[in-house]
Amino acid sequence: MSLVQDMADALAEDVLKIQDELGEDRFYMEVAKELAASSTTLEEAFLTSIRVRLSERRARAFINNHIDAAAKALRAGEAVPQARSVGSDNENL
Repeated sequence: MSLVQDMADALAEDVLKIQDELGEDRFYMEVAKELAASSTTLEEAFLTSIRVRLSERRARAFINNHIDAAAKALRAGEAVPQARSVGSDNENL
């Protein structure tokens, strides 16, 4: 990674921790505004790191929810439900 990417990724990790502790789910946007005032390059790298990290969180939550639903169905002797992403069009695939 480049210096900018390393800095942006470290900042994104810190900001998401703070955001989680404060319960402010858009705090990163305020940080991005501060970055934009002095370095659009760092702002873009930061927002990319934030998006990647938030996407990974959503994917892990999706996987964990499916595992929980599958385990519950198996304990009840039912068929494992098909994994469906919220807002997906899986039934037309």
